[in-house]
Amino acid sequence: MTILESIRGPRDLKALSEAELGELSDEIREFLVHAVARTGGHLGPNLGVVELSVALHRVFESPVDRIVWDTGHQSYVHKLLTGRQDFSKLRGKGGLSGYPSREESAHDIVENSHASTALGWADGLAKARQVRGEEGCVVAVIGDGALTGGMAWEALNNIAAARDRPLIIVVNDNERSYAPTIGGLADHLATLRTTDGYERFLAWGKEVLLRTPLVGGTVYESLHGAKKGFKDAFAPQGMFEDLGLKYVGPIDGHDIGAVESALRRAKRFHGPVLVHCRTEKGRGCEPALAHEEDHFHTVGVMDPLTCEPLAPSAGPSWTSVFGDEIVRIGEERADVVAITAAMLHPVGLGRFAERFPDRVWDVGIAEQHAVVSAAGLATGGLHPVVAVYATFLNRAFDQLLMDVALHRCGVTFVLDRAGVTGVDGPSHNGVWDLSVLQVVPGLRIAAPRDADQLRAQLREAVACDDAPTLVRFPKESVGPSVPAVDRVGGLDVLRGDDGEPDVLLVAVGVMAPVCLQAADLLGARGLTCTVVDPRWVKPVDPALAPLAARHRIVAVVEDNSRAAGVGAAVELALRDADVDVPVRRFGIPEQFLAHAKRGEVLADIGLTPVEVAGRISASLALGEAGDTPAGPRANGGQDGRTAVPAKERTP
Repeated sequence: MTILESIRGPRDLKALSEAELGELSDEIREFLVHAVARTGGHLGPNLGVVELSVALHRVFESPVDRIVWDTGHQSYVHKLLTGRQDFSKLRGKGGLSGYPSREESAHDIVENSHASTALGWADGLAKARQVRGEEGCVVAVIGDGALTGGMAWEALNNIAAARDRPLIIVVNDNERSYAPTIGGLADHLATLRTTDGYERFLAWGKEVLLRTPLVGGTVYESLHGAKKGFKDAFAPQGMFEDLGLKYVGPIDGHDIGAVESALRRAKRFHGPVLVHCRTEKGRGCEPALAHEEDHFHTVGVMDPLTCEPLAPSAGPSWTSVFGDEIVRIGEERADVVAITAAMLHPVGLGRFAERFPDRVWDVGIAEQHAVVSAAGLATGGLHPVVAVYATFLNRAFDQLLMDVALHRCGVTFVLDRAGVTGVDGPSHNGVWDLSVLQVVPGLRIAAPRDADQLRAQLREAVACDDAPTLVRFPKESVGPSVPAVDRVGGLDVLRGDDGEPDVLLVAVGVMAPVCLQAADLLGARGLTCTVVDPRWVKPVDPALAPLAARHRIVAVVEDNSRAAGVGAAVELALRDADVDVPVRRFGIPEQFLAHAKRGEVLADIGLTPVEVAGRISASLALGEAGDTPAGPRANGGQDGRTAVPAKERTP
């Protein structure tokens, strides 16, 4: 049995010798490379926190002591040390989550995997313990990349306000988030990394002075009184201490003994302490270290020995199509610039940055700042393209509404990972943007169905300089082109039937193939269908109302929450136009979706051609329709229904 196999919980770590701890660290890294190679996942971040995780669980008594992980993709080692060593279905249906999960373990506190939130959680937990008179420590582990987020500094300001409230902040400083950390904070931490000898120098000076007869004590007291300025001259950790935080470090995060010593000192202190640990993302895996882009932040299925990808290429991704097209647009228009929030390569802006290095800004994990800065760029005469994951734009809603839309700024938002993303779990699904953003006046939203439409609609978006625009696409490979057979107003007709058809299927973006297949199934049952792609889903095209009036029922299919999404907007637009055709909405139920492959999630919630066709057919057969979930698994299909008016058919 290996040492790792003998670890059933954190208490098993306590009896290990220094040599055994080293062996355990090696075993964990070997385990991670082979396990993640089978399933894909976050490899580099976890290879970097092996010793840090071991030290945390040796010093603190989880779950009595609360350990909160910021951006929980660095929690794989934590899972191994808390009794979860079956990684066979990591991020797969029924397997371990790729992030902390309360359903999995009492050791997991926060499962929201968005960055920069751990310090706020820790502040609240520490306050709760103080009010309730409970013992135990609260520890927040945050990366240097997450410290670029404004929420982290709001929390630091509050944590420091109560100097008698114990709280330990561990900064995992690997100089990276996805890519190298940027900004003033990164420069500050870089300076701290060069001052390893400061504490040793200070201790040596104290010892020498106090041994000096007559004047030594007096000189030491004078220097001690000037300690703040003295420290700033040698090591500008004063920024943290100015906030009221005791600073410890920088510590070699791969030296378990050194980390334990620092953590025990912090544990004894009766106030907020920041422990600065230097680590190496991808440590122990040469291919990861050699991968300059992100040190294997995330990998797919790969050979564990060579780390070469094993999964066959399924064709170009939506991200790569966007990345290529924005470069072409940039070559044609010198006023087009780009902004992202610590995701230059994941959102496809890498080539744009290479081609136009002076026209792209990575602002760090600061989506709110990205959006406000974009408003300023637009007002200054440029056309900014803000590229982020769909789920992360939620953080900047107020700025989009009040800074961009209110001022009619020509800003284009490009949302990667829109819709169901699958294996990254509930916090990464981008299934709220089409609902949340419906209320933003003047915003136009495009949902391209294929690569050709992405290119075309991206160009239409950046051509708009007097109002905000948004283009969204999913995390998957781009499928075959879906040609239009006609155009009605701004709607692309993907399938039309002569005469008086039964069903109008409104396909939102990548749901076009689902709708076309559902139309085939309905056709086999004798029901005629029209399938349209609205292209721009906000605002609703006026041409939709007269088209809908020719049908017995309208069905809107979207990869977004049913609540207040495109289906709701279509229904409202039809009512405003006095078109009383029933509308059925198919989309994501109001629940957080468990991690699984995208196709599995869509099947579970009924967003499949068979489910869509079956429910539409049943409604028409029963003479009823209404606002129901995507499929019977959502909530049994028991939502309210309204009767379909009888309609004479022409032979």
